[in-house]
Amino acid sequence: DPYYRFNDVMYRWISLENWTYSRTFKTPFDVRKWQKVNLVFEGVDTVAQILLNNVTLGRTDNMFTRYSFDITSVIQEVNFVEVRFLSAVSYAAEQSRCHKAHSIPPACPPPVQKGECHVNFIRKEQCSFSWDWGPSFPTQGIWKDVRIEAYNHYHLIYFSITPFFVKSAQQWYLEVESIFDVVSSKPVAGLVTVNIPKLQTQQMFSVKLQPGEGSIVLHVNINKVRRCVWKASSAVKSLNLSFMSLQVYFRTVELVQEPIPGSPGLSFYFKINGRPIFIKGSNWIPADSFQDRVTYDTLRLLLKSAADANMNALRVWGGGVYEQDEFYDICDEIGIMIWQDFMFACALYPTNQNYLESVRSEVSHQVRRLKSHPSVILWSGNNENEAAIASNWFSIPYPDIGVYIKDYVTLYVKNIREIVLSEDKSRPFLASSPTNGLESVKEGWVSQDPYDTHYGDTHFYDYNSDCWNWTMYPRTRFASEYGFQSWPSFSTIQKVSSPEDWSYTSNFSLHRQHHDGGNIQMLQEIGRHFKLPQSPDPVKHFKDMIYLTQVMQAQCIKTETEFYRFSQSEIINGEGHTMGALYWQLNDIWQAPSWASLEYGGKWKLLHYFAQDFFAPLLPVAYEDKGMLHIYGVSDLHEDHKLTLRVVVHAWSSLEPICTLAKEGVTVKAQSAVPIYKESISDLLERCRNCTRKSCVITFCLVGEDGLQSPTNHYFLSSFKDAVGLEKTHLSASISQQDDIYIFVLHTTAISPFVTLDVGSIKGRFSDNGFLMTEKKKTVVFYPWEPTCVEELESSLILTSLLDVV
Repeated sequence: DPYYRFNDVMYRWISLENWTYSRTFKTPFDVRKWQKVNLVFEGVDTVAQILLNNVTLGRTDNMFTRYSFDITSVIQEVNFVEVRFLSAVSYAAEQSRCHKAHSIPPACPPPVQKGECHVNFIRKEQCSFSWDWGPSFPTQGIWKDVRIEAYNHYHLIYFSITPFFVKSAQQWYLEVESIFDVVSSKPVAGLVTVNIPKLQTQQMFSVKLQPGEGSIVLHVNINKVRRCVWKASSAVKSLNLSFMSLQVYFRTVELVQEPIPGSPGLSFYFKINGRPIFIKGSNWIPADSFQDRVTYDTLRLLLKSAADANMNALRVWGGGVYEQDEFYDICDEIGIMIWQDFMFACALYPTNQNYLESVRSEVSHQVRRLKSHPSVILWSGNNENEAAIASNWFSIPYPDIGVYIKDYVTLYVKNIREIVLSEDKSRPFLASSPTNGLESVKEGWVSQDPYDTHYGDTHFYDYNSDCWNWTMYPRTRFASEYGFQSWPSFSTIQKVSSPEDWSYTSNFSLHRQHHDGGNIQMLQEIGRHFKLPQSPDPVKHFKDMIYLTQVMQAQCIKTETEFYRFSQSEIINGEGHTMGALYWQLNDIWQAPSWASLEYGGKWKLLHYFAQDFFAPLLPVAYEDKGMLHIYGVSDLHEDHKLTLRVVVHAWSSLEPICTLAKEGVTVKAQSAVPIYKESISDLLERCRNCTRKSCVITFCLVGEDGLQSPTNHYFLSSFKDAVGLEKTHLSASISQQDDIYIFVLHTTAISPFVTLDVGSIKGRFSDNGFLMTEKKKTVVFYPWEPTCVEELESSLILTSLLDVV
């Protein structure tokens, strides 16, 4: 296993070699009967010379584009095909050496990442040369489908259907685009019928294809749209019949950037189908260093986990890959919106002629491939490159900055943006993230401060402040990246390590941490609110540390995300109207400490269970300001609701509540965050006799008459290291099977914070985890992802709560 222990370094030699893939094959048809025969590579990673029967067909240098070679005159009955790869590492270094104009930083990743240099000189998955959460595995090979296609007359290369809504006419039309290669010497004429029976739409067009590559764009007016998904098909009649069908979805997307009353700057939010939507979700990185291991099932599991945690969006981050078709199909189906970056990240890039041509073919291929997917709601030029120039990450001398700004505009505006606007007018384009949006455009595409909270989106990381203190977070229009690290669970680490590695300070633990000072930052963050583990048993100590890093990460991101959610309807000191929260990051590329909420293999960390609640469509959120407790009702629902707010105060030492308050007739407004409760904490504690900040905890939930209910939320009045009255509890569970799910009934003898169920390597997820248990009994459901049984679950189950950490 390349991920075992230190194999990422042991196997470094593989990517420094050149490899050749070859085979012999018989042609399965009579070559003489076809006017044109092509050898098509859907994806080549990355630099290669391609030969058929010892004739060089061409070269490749871009992992993200499709290559088609004309082999009509070369193909025989029996053929020998070769793909001769050049080491991506050597190629990148060579490209950097040949670039005489000016240096293109950064040259190399930080040493802690154990990576390779000059990744910005090669059109390849940027994180394959290492990242601060991933290993360096600069793969080379054929990473997508290869085929031979033969045709006479003409051949369809791309086919897309994009719906548009004309506001003035209140009518939909479809743009049906077909791109053909016409090989006949004369124009090909024919009829196209576009037929959508259930929408009572049928239109015929007579078309003429000229020799060469060309496209036909047809506009089909839709008589009426019900809320449905239909298949549209276009039939091209000529000497033979072509029939294509594609699912068509009707949805509109607008990115609204306009003045806000009472605030400088501009709004930044998405309107989907005319309705403002609060974007909730995370950031997607490649699911594996080796793309062939990413199957449909892998994608389905990770994306379903996002949807199950109440996410409605993911950002496909610009340092990875444009995902496979199945990824977008699943997102279309389960309702996950995609913010799609182009593959440029945390670096400056060359803009010489060859590089730009390669990028142009990559961008037009990817836009044509993906634009029929309604899940894609935004194209974004790059990750953090506007900020890199504006904040001068690479210490460029001030007089030279202009050269780099010019390169930036050339690449993202004059090339990428131009192609996107010509290929796809159905969704917005941003040049970068974070960006000030229209304000950045006004300032020449690189604004003075791309992190300005009054415009666009922001990325925010701070490992030195107290993450439980909401005032440290920026009251931004849109938070598109923010996060804290944690370790994956022991069962995940165990698969790629040996017993000598099982300590927080082992060589292995240091080796896996690719973010400078990451392990220490986690310790400091934990130490602010929890007692650090002291167990003399090294393995117990390691497991306790893992548990606390997950508790801490979950609690930090909960605090930050709830702050963004309750800031959506207010402007305070000119800031607010936050309309998006995408934490960094959803998934892991290997088994290591990282910002992810899903471990490599898909297991849910505590953060992911917390996300299920903090992204809930209906949620009460509490925060403290100047000694006052404020509770907001946050709702993504489309109607207002009259609800009851229940506030319960518990002493840590008792399972019986100390006092309960029910506030009835609370109006929680549709798609907004409104204050629903306010009281000074000292008054509240006085009312609940025998309560102090250290001895009590507040829990609260919203309940409606029609069974509508929010998750129960809580507010800690002090750090756990200062808490008084917490007792070591006896936790037990009984497990039973019901159809294909398992019921865990938990019992506790005392209030238990952060109760965690772990069934090791058994694949599946719980309905709830990492919760505050304030009642004697709680039922949790386990949803297995593969067959298991009660006995297996019983023998694997480990129950942990905060007081089990010693």
